[in-house]
Amino acid sequence: MKEHSKQLMGCWLAALLMNTLLLASASASELPTCSRPFSLAFHDHGLLYSKTTQKGIDKDIADELIRRSGCAFNVSVMPRARIWRWIESGELDFSMSGISTDARETYAGFGWYLFNKYYFLVRKDAQVSSLEAFEREPQLKVGNIRSFRYSKNVNLMMDKLKAQGRITEVADHEQLLAMLKLGRIQAMVIEPFNYSQVESRELAGLTRVIEIGDPAVLHGLIMSKKALPESEQKKWRALIDDMRADGTLLKIMQRYFSAEEAKAFVTF
Repeated sequence: MKEHSKQLMGCWLAALLMNTLLLASASASELPTCSRPFSLAFHDHGLLYSKTTQKGIDKDIADELIRRSGCAFNVSVMPRARIWRWIESGELDFSMSGISTDARETYAGFGWYLFNKYYFLVRKDAQVSSLEAFEREPQLKVGNIRSFRYSKNVNLMMDKLKAQGRITEVADHEQLLAMLKLGRIQAMVIEPFNYSQVESRELAGLTRVIEIGDPAVLHGLIMSKKALPESEQKKWRALIDDMRADGTLLKIMQRYFSAEEAKAFVTF
């Protein structure tokens, strides 16, 4: 009887071990294939990433993705316009906090991790309190980072103003803040990631924030379709989804925002 029990126990342990190995194998097969060192570029943009401190939300998320994937990465910082060009050509594998457009969908895949709204920051001496009022004043100009797109109504307004020659394009957010402070532009689009910069540059007394009214827009990991097949993109999306499901994304956002604000960013 004892011998029979030992045999049963041995069979059970063997089955358990086999099941564990199969699960581990299945889990490993879902990880991205580290076939080569990958390239990833950040862009300098407030709390998302600071080239001065080399810290930010995008950096934290990228670090966790790299850790979970086990892949090697070459990381750089470059202007947003170049990032999109290199994603399209396949010279760059990944970037962070991108939003989708019809054109971008043809050459980029996305793994969503943030839900974010846009606001309009206007100089008080422009004497306008709405997007419509701003559009009616032909002398007023708005600054824009090259290649940036926003939510629906902001995109419509920016396209209209560009056709009127009222857009001043620059390489990064720091230049926009400096130009707004000097009065060379009268407005710019901002996100909650930029609020600390606005306050630190004493723009609060010079400007007002206008609610746009558009719904929040998804931001995520950008993947070059030319560099990464869909089967691999799916694995990177799964890592992002796991980070949201297990609370990692929320914890990262809580490093920069209140608990309530952080939850709003990752609830979609």
